Amino acid sequence: MAILKLEDGSQHTDLNKITQELAPLNIQLNRWTVGDDGQLHQLLAQDSLNEDEKEQVLTSLDSYFKQLQQTTGYQTRDLIVLHPGIPNLDVMLSKFDKIHTHAENEVRYIIDGEGIFGFVRPDGSQVELTVQSEEYINVPVGTEHWFYLTPAKRIKAVRYFTGTEGWTPEYTGTEIRTNKVAA
Repeated sequence: MAILKLEDGSQHTDLNKITQELAPLNIQLNRWTVGDDGQLHQLLAQDSLNEDEKEQVLTSLDSYFKQLQQTTGYQTRDLIVLHPGIPNLDVMLSKFDKIHTHAENEVRYIIDGEGIFGFVRPDGSQVELTVQSEEYINVPVGTEHWFYLTPAKRIKAVRYFTGTEGWTPEYTGTEIRTNKVAA
């Protein structure tokens, strides 16, 4: 269940209320089930996956990819698997824990674990959204945001792209005012 923390410390867990709070940013947040395929759940329970296992996971969830291809033109997808056993994980993640934007939508379908997206709203206030398993998020082009993992440091997420080049963070220099309270 998604958790939205506002700058004043209040929290929302109701998807409708979260959607309302994020509406000025045009962020899409939905629940997508991974289903009850036993083999898929066994793969999701593993810390790491080899390339064949990643492709098995992606193929089993491709109905969502096909839907995105038809409705919004997404062309490629991949699976990112992060866990505490990855060497230099903190260094790898450090390029996303500063406020940045992208020239392409940042689209993620969390299928295991959780992560936190922070956002700068149009009025300058900042919020943090914990996204968890079976949650889909689309952060539009140009949205000031940052990302970090919760203390479990575990996430599996399908990433969707409209182009083959992926995306690169463009740092804005805006300071994060929240205390990364969920970390």
